[in-house]
Amino acid sequence: MCQHQPPCPNADAVDREAARVVVAVPQQGWSLLCNGVIVFDDTGELLPDGSTVPPHRGPAPHTPPQQRSRDTHALHVPAA
Repeated sequence: MCQHQPPCPNADAVDREAARVVVAVPQQGWSLLCNGVIVFDDTGELLPDGSTVPPHRGPAPHTPPQQRSRDTHALHVPAA
């Protein structure tokens, strides 16, 4: 499957997202990796066996820690 040296991580490896991109479709928000994993812009994944990995983004790395905790509580939208 993978012809790269060193070979890309397998689809079931913890570091599967480190595989090289072989097809990128930024207009649709996804990329196909060398190991058969499809990664989406929201950080979700579709594995070759059909199983999914939900989005797993964390807070923005440039956001100060005290702002991160406030942001998680600021997601409430008041009813109109």
